[in-house]
Amino acid sequence: MRLFVFAQEQPPIQVYTPKVYGADNQNWSISQSNEKFIYVANNKGLLEFNGANWKVYESPNKTIVRSVKVIRDVVYTGCYMEFGFWNRTDFGLLEYTSLSKKLQIEFLEDEEIWNIMDVDEFILFQSLKRIYVYNKNTEHINIIDSNSGVYKIFKVNDGVYFQKPKEGVFKITKGKPTLAFEDPIFYDNYLINIYNHLGELLFQTEDNGFFVWKEGRLVPWDISTNNLLLNDRIYCSTKLKDNTFILGSISNGIIHLSAEGDLLSKINQTDGLSNNTVLSVFEDIDNNLWLGLENGVNCINIKSPYRIYNDDSGEIGSVNTSIRYKNNLYIGTNQGLFYKPYNSNNKYKFIEGTQGAVWCLKNINDTLFCGHNSGTFIIEEGRAKLIVDVLGTWDIKTIPGNNNFLIQGNYSGLYILEKRNNTWVLRNKLDGFDISSRFFEFLTQTELFVSHEYKGVFKLKLNQLYNNVLSIIKDSSVTRDSKSGLIKYGDNILYAQSNGVFKYDVKANSFQKDTIYSRLYETNDYTSGKLQYTPETNKLWAFSKKGINYLGPNQLSNSLKLRTIDFPSIIRNDVSGYENIVYLTNKKYLVGITTGYVIIDLNRFENHKHKIFLNLISNSNLKKIDSKVIVDRFAYGEYSNNENSLSFHFNVPNYDKYALTEFQYKLEGIYDNWSEWSTGSEVFFENLPFGEYTFYVRSRIGDEISDNIEKYSFSIARPWYISNVALVLYVVFIALFSVLMHNIYKRYYKKQREKLLQKTQRELELKELENKEQLMRYNNEKLLQDIENKNRELSLSTMNLIKKNEFLNNLKKELKKVSGDKSLNNVIKIIDQNLNNSDDWQTFEEAFNNTDKDFIKKIKSLHPSLTNNDLRLCTYLRLNLSSKEIAPLLNITPRSVEVKRYRLRKKLDLPHEDSLTNYILEL
Repeated sequence: MRLFVFAQEQPPIQVYTPKVYGADNQNWSISQSNEKFIYVANNKGLLEFNGANWKVYESPNKTIVRSVKVIRDVVYTGCYMEFGFWNRTDFGLLEYTSLSKKLQIEFLEDEEIWNIMDVDEFILFQSLKRIYVYNKNTEHINIIDSNSGVYKIFKVNDGVYFQKPKEGVFKITKGKPTLAFEDPIFYDNYLINIYNHLGELLFQTEDNGFFVWKEGRLVPWDISTNNLLLNDRIYCSTKLKDNTFILGSISNGIIHLSAEGDLLSKINQTDGLSNNTVLSVFEDIDNNLWLGLENGVNCINIKSPYRIYNDDSGEIGSVNTSIRYKNNLYIGTNQGLFYKPYNSNNKYKFIEGTQGAVWCLKNINDTLFCGHNSGTFIIEEGRAKLIVDVLGTWDIKTIPGNNNFLIQGNYSGLYILEKRNNTWVLRNKLDGFDISSRFFEFLTQTELFVSHEYKGVFKLKLNQLYNNVLSIIKDSSVTRDSKSGLIKYGDNILYAQSNGVFKYDVKANSFQKDTIYSRLYETNDYTSGKLQYTPETNKLWAFSKKGINYLGPNQLSNSLKLRTIDFPSIIRNDVSGYENIVYLTNKKYLVGITTGYVIIDLNRFENHKHKIFLNLISNSNLKKIDSKVIVDRFAYGEYSNNENSLSFHFNVPNYDKYALTEFQYKLEGIYDNWSEWSTGSEVFFENLPFGEYTFYVRSRIGDEISDNIEKYSFSIARPWYISNVALVLYVVFIALFSVLMHNIYKRYYKKQREKLLQKTQRELELKELENKEQLMRYNNEKLLQDIENKNRELSLSTMNLIKKNEFLNNLKKELKKVSGDKSLNNVIKIIDQNLNNSDDWQTFEEAFNNTDKDFIKKIKSLHPSLTNNDLRLCTYLRLNLSSKEIAPLLNITPRSVEVKRYRLRKKLDLPHEDSLTNYILEL
């Protein structure tokens, strides 16, 4: 390890590389507008930086822009054979106007404009051969030629001077050059600048430093840095508002001189600049120093409350602890212990024997203790003496009421140190407790708390001899938490974790959440519970995502007041859980970080009053490629329905590296609540529905809200299908459709009514037909019943007739058997008369016709030759009577009936195989 390490605390430096700003390496001139926008003359064109985004405007003739000057928000530029100005349009972009073309300037061969200056109503454009004096009021141009050349022009007390090499310094009076200063030094030296400084005229040269004009000649300015200035060629310089000087060198960065010419600092590429060749220097409105370099643009926050020591080489490492002791500054890192004289640019010295992690540095009774990974050291005159050879000393504290004992927490528990013969030695380990004791605090002389982030908080009871732990109680009122911490502030023991800060209540014998101390950080901003106490200022410090917060007594009362340092964790780059801060002097504090440390000067803090700018609004149609259109920021926006995607670009010209700028927006009409704070400087709204909108945006730096809120109002038209014309057409269409549908329904219902009537009519007809059929069925049934009755009557009549004839025949036969009685013959005659009674036949025929009235007509029509006897036989056959049954009816024998049947077949002309009875029945 090196015994000496270079040490110089520098202000914050913002490095903008060509890749960041999107142009070429070299940057020749820098200026600033009233809006605080930065403008840079670059090889590729004009650069504009608004604090959020860079934009490149190419020069009109595609040449190198050598000079830029903002005069009342008009940006003047000069380049090769061209000069003019840029104005901002309502669309937020710069638009160029050529003065040289308007004035019809005839440039000399290869002429370039290197400087621009304004005096009253005049603007001067300087090349290496001429000075063009332009009157803005009359728009007249006056040209001042110089045969020997013009190196630079200078403005001193509202007068304009320039150097003619080998001749002297001339002043422009009434548009003409007059010799103002003549001295041999001007013949061999190029002037960088002329200053009216503390009542004297200072002339600064490239290689030979400063000279003062006294009694008509130049004499060297008697300052302590003359030899230093002789070693570096100066290319540019500026005098700051505090009367100090910034000199930009060709090969060694910048030199910062006090008003008396003493060296304040040197900053070069080793210290954080992106290049050692400084082509231009500029102090902005907020006292930031801008450097146009051979390779990039740098911004130095020279008035910043922060000074940074960056260990870019890694030779020191992460700073875990520090202390100011006997006018030396000691820093303990993960690589060892280093020191240097306080408030000097001397190199840090490494203290031999302290290789490894340093955990604490404590000044106890004017003795400097070093808690180290290897044990405990006492530091004396740059030497380290190991007094406790026990691994891992986290912290060392005094024991209340006992000046001869100290207690230290180690990886393996708690140990007691004793002062013997004016020397501190290890006395003993506290038996019974072997837990790593990084955080511990005494409650009484024999009671203390120990906090372990993974095991919790323990309350220990010690014996009077401090060699044994009598009891161990794990506190249940708080939970273990990652990166938690324990500290004593005043008479209060505080336990800090992600849920807040808890104060021990002796009466309740538990930790209670304290609302005042919990204000040190919000739960969602928690990074570590390691609180820090600076006894010199009686402040309690906490580190969070948003910054560093501290509580301290109010000047007018004993109440605690919370203050915030806007130093976010992503910027300060500390080791979470190992944060550390110590007091130095005059409100200056040192904060250890992973790459060194930061010195914070509370005297330099100011409120970040600022304004936000809505600098660019674009509209696009996502369905079309390259449809992005930049719109007027000040006019009310009216967009068609497919132009419903808008992008808003906003910025705050804040160039403080450690002051985080955040933005908040809302879009009334769809998102009426403010968004979460974020660092994004643009927002894109995609596929917005139709309607009226107003976009609002504001910003904050730390806790300071912007003085203004920017807004933009616009509307998105309805889609064509619900536009006013479309709505009218819809109304007309609906009306016509309603009329049409009314007519259609009218016709439909008319047809339905007709169909219903027809259906009803058919149903009535069917019903009537059904009734008729029913009546017919009834009549038929009645007729059938009548026929059956007639048939029964006919059958009964026939049977009666058959029985009667059979009876008469039988009676006749019996009577014939009786012989000899003539009177019987009369009876037999009577019987024969009854058997041949035509009345019976007529009665039968009438009954038969009633039953089957068409039969006789039909058979007569078919067979007209049939006799009455034949017809009589046919009727009996129609009744399906057998020959035996027919015989009595005809008063003949069955045999005779068969003969009659045979004869009838002949008359009917029936084939032999056909049945006579069936034929008769089928008629």
